[in-house]
Parts: sequence; structure tokens; C-alpha cells
Amino acid sequence: MSVAEPRRIVLFRHAKADWPQVTDHERPLADRGRMDAAEAGRRLADTDIPFDLALCSTATRTRETWKLAVHEFPHRPKTIYEERIYEASPGELIAVLNETPDDAQNLLLIGHNPGVQGLAEILSGSAEGDARDRLSRRGFPAAAFAVLSFSGTWKTLEPGVATLVDYWAPSE
Repeated sequence: MSVAEPRRIVLFRHAKADWPQVTDHERPLADRGRMDAAEAGRRLADTDIPFDLALCSTATRTRETWKLAVHEFPHRPKTIYEERIYEASPGELIAVLNETPDDAQNLLLIGHNPGVQGLAEILSGSAEGDARDRLSRRGFPAAAFAVLSFSGTWKTLEPGVATLVDYWAPSE
């Protein structure tokens, strides 16, 4: 694998969570969230991106979203549950991504808003088709994902270096 080959990052927001009497970190998915997570998994599988690595927040709703989505994949990537993704700012998420080993070509990050949407906006210096318009119009609802592409090493990932290639949200 060459660093000249574009790397892909999929930023995936957890599906709709319920609001029981638990801490925010322990909130589970709502019934609709379970359906949307599986649908997002099917849509992600349809991208044919061979994911090497998934970085998932340790929050219950992100772990449940990932478990339902990855079930739809033809190949399960290595998964790392990363505490720093929970409540992370875009800058903190970039710092986590900068630590990614260079043998990982395609990465999926399962996280939370506003960090995930902010990261998609900050990283994407350009966009293909109407992906930016759809992202701007819809925002980043629960179970949405954005596909970004960039060239270089993970250490060189910084604002504006990526292209927003695709965007999907439930009921889109």
C-alpha cells in the first residue's frame, strides 16, 4: 500500500438514543435507533470500502450502533473502543486520527455530535457532487455518515486536506 493511494475516513454518528434514567455515557439506542443503525450498516456495506479499522466511542449508544451496523459488513474490521471520542471536539478527533497506524488505509470513526459534524466540515476542503449541499441542508442527524478521502499519512491529516466524497442520512 502506498501513501499515494487515497485514504478514506467514514465519520458515522451513533443512531437515535433513548433517554432512560442513566448517565449520558450509558444511554442505549431507542427502537428507531436500532433500525437506523442496521440500515446505515447496509448503506456502508454498499460503499464497498474495505475498512481496516474502526474507532468507536465507549458510550453505550455508539457501541450498540457499531454492533448493529458491522453485522451488515462482509468483513469485520479491527475495532478499537476509544474513550477520547466521547464528547470530543473536532481538534481532539483529529489528534486521535493522527495516531492511526499507516497500514490502515480505510477507517471508520463512530462518534457523537457536534464533534463528528464539525470534523466533517473542517476536514473537507472540497466536495464531490452535491454531498456538501446535502450535509449543509440536513446537518448530521443520528445514524448519518460522511465519507471523506485524502492523500498522505494519518499524521498529515489536518483541516482542509480531505474531499467530502459522499454523505448519507436516514430517510435521505
